Parts: sequence; structure tokens; C-alpha cells
Amino acid sequence: MTRFLAGAAACFLFLTGAFLFWQGRAQQPAALPPAPAQSTLTMVQPQVLPPAPEATPKSREQKRFSRADKDKNGRIEREELLTPRRKAFAKLDKNGNGALSFEEWAVKTVDKFAGADKDRTGWLTPAEFATTAPPRPKKKRCSC
Repeated sequence: MTRFLAGAAACFLFLTGAFLFWQGRAQQPAALPPAPAQSTLTMVQPQVLPPAPEATPKSREQKRFSRADKDKNGRIEREELLTPRRKAFAKLDKNGNGALSFEEWAVKTVDKFAGADKDRTGWLTPAEFATTAPPRPKKKRCSC
């Protein structure tokens, strides 16, 4: 019975929408009043500006290549690509031996776990685990 009533209601809504759509078609615009006769005032001629210079749009890959090409010689050498990564690697390589162990790589996670394990049991309770959640991003307020 409810399917029948839902079908009847949907049919009624569809027909109502079709009727309103048909009735809402655009009307012919009213005729504009005739233009006023030429006045005795002189018209100011607009000043012609020179065309704006054409910008050369760079594609996303061209911009990325340009950022990586530090010496701007049109090619990316190995050192240009590895230099920014060396700093990040040095931060992770705590003992400075030039190799990353799993513990060095996972140091942030290990530190987070150790900080959350308040009772030092080696496992996290639900309350302790809740403290490891990342902070929620703050919503930007409109300065309207």
C-alpha cells in the first residue's frame, strides 16, 4: 500500500513540476522606448589603449622543471634533484651513519606512541589512543 501511495505522490509531484515549468516559460520582452533625439552635448570619444602584452603561460610540468633546474642551464643534474632530499634524510638519520634503520625512519611514530602510553604498559588504551588523533583543521572564517 505504501508503494502505491509513494508512486501516486511521485506522479503528482512530477505533473506539478511539468505544469510549473510549462507556465514559467519566458515572456516576450517589452518594446524599448525610442532613443532620444541627438542632444547638443558632444560625445566624448573613448581613448584607445594599446593591446596588453601576451603572457607566455607555462604548463605545470614546465614550472616544476624550472623549480628543479637550480642553475637554469636547461637540464637537471643528479645533484640538483638530490640536494633538497639530503636535508630531509639528514634529519631522519639520527646516528649519522648514512643509512636509515626502521627505527630512525619511524622515529616520529615511535615517539608519538611513547608519549601516548602514559602508564608505560607497551600498549594503548582507547583513551590513550584518542590522544594520538591529528588536530582538526581550523575552519577559515569569512571576513565579509
